[in-house]
Amino acid sequence: MPTNNVISASDPQAVEKLTEKKQKCEQLQETMKGVNAHWRKTGTCMGAPGLTDAQAAKMDAKIVNARHPWDRQPFSDYDVKNNYAEIRRLEKRIAEISRNQEIGFSGWEFEGGRAEANTDLNRLQLLFDQRPDSEKHSALRHAGFVYSHTNGAYQRQLNEGAIYAAGRLSFVKPSDGRTVREHQPKPPVKDAVAR
Repeated sequence: MPTNNVISASDPQAVEKLTEKKQKCEQLQETMKGVNAHWRKTGTCMGAPGLTDAQAAKMDAKIVNARHPWDRQPFSDYDVKNNYAEIRRLEKRIAEISRNQEIGFSGWEFEGGRAEANTDLNRLQLLFDQRPDSEKHSALRHAGFVYSHTNGAYQRQLNEGAIYAAGRLSFVKPSDGRTVREHQPKPPVKDAVAR
């Protein structure tokens, strides 16, 4: 049975796991670039950095038997580019999760219910005193909120997108007159970049 390699943002160690995954991708990137450079220089993978002799022999055989020109090198351009794209994706995900953890979203009261920022489940939950009518239900679904029978709430992943989506729903507008965005703590100010 395949294992689930997805790292959930609600995992308390998500940043550490994503950082470890990114480091592995960076090591792979360096290995691929080094092996390709060695192969272009010598015409063989034997003696390439990061490869055993058995791995090098297997790669040399793969190159000799390649049907397509793009497969006639140890690591194709698309392998290198895709791995690089994965590194960039992981960097963005680490930054987003770190920012969300620093901000610490908060909930608010609205007419007919309340909104809760459930950090344990990593969900923005909208709890209604009475079941919303079909028009409100449709608006919630359109905004990405799904009803959870387990939690008794309409919810979606807790991030800035959820706050923005909730802010566009007039019937969950905070009862104190402020906007949904005004209820959220200000993100920490980063040092200004010298230009």
